[in-house]
Amino acid sequence: MPEQRIRIETEGAVATIVVARPEKLNAFDIPMLQELLAACDAVEANRQIHAVVLTGEGKAFSAGGDIKAWAGMEPDEFGHAWVRFGHRVFERLATLRMPVVAALNGHALGGGLEFAAAADIRIAEAQIKIGMPETSLGMVPGWSGTQRLVKRFGAQIIRRMVLGGEVFTAEEARLNGLIDQVVETGQAVAAAKEYAARICTRGPAAIEISKLMLSVAAGEDNGTAVEALGSILVAKTGDLKEGVAAFGEKRPAAFKGLW
Repeated sequence: MPEQRIRIETEGAVATIVVARPEKLNAFDIPMLQELLAACDAVEANRQIHAVVLTGEGKAFSAGGDIKAWAGMEPDEFGHAWVRFGHRVFERLATLRMPVVAALNGHALGGGLEFAAAADIRIAEAQIKIGMPETSLGMVPGWSGTQRLVKRFGAQIIRRMVLGGEVFTAEEARLNGLIDQVVETGQAVAAAKEYAARICTRGPAAIEISKLMLSVAAGEDNGTAVEALGSILVAKTGDLKEGVAAFGEKRPAAFKGLW
């Protein structure tokens, strides 16, 4: 059996997703992306989980994509098996029903920053650096670095990282809105779990629906969010159950409507 690189740890209503490849600075390869997708499905399905924490094992958060995992790919494989699949996995993470808090215990560069950006809240340790070095390798950000990051943080700060290669300290990143809170070295995971626990004291339905509404307002997920909200509302009226029952019993449905 291959070694598991994505681990889920559960404490009460908080699930912590740990990227566990410290010898490679928690860089992602295809099997790890597959594991992360499965981890997202697992926490989504657990109705006892109301918040998620992301972090990396060891001294790193995540170095992003492992260069050795994609360097030898042909262009079509690189575009589909690597870029599009990684994009889909991070989108799955970003659209989890519960809030996600990233504990940046190490540098967040390139794909590592895209990974952190999929979270709702980012708490970073003071020593870390933030940047997007892809263009120095002759490539472009591929896991929503020019899309989600621009929507969440603004175009200009992303231009400075992608086009100018600027790297920011944790405090500089906080001042530019990339990071929500800076803590001392070694404190990110504890601070993220504390923040996640605070989320769990609030109404889970209100939190879930608020997250969808915020996604609509930010222009990140209009179609999916609107249809999810509409579907939840209709199902709560009882009309969905009645419609299915009436169909099966070959009778007219007695819908109640919203009121």
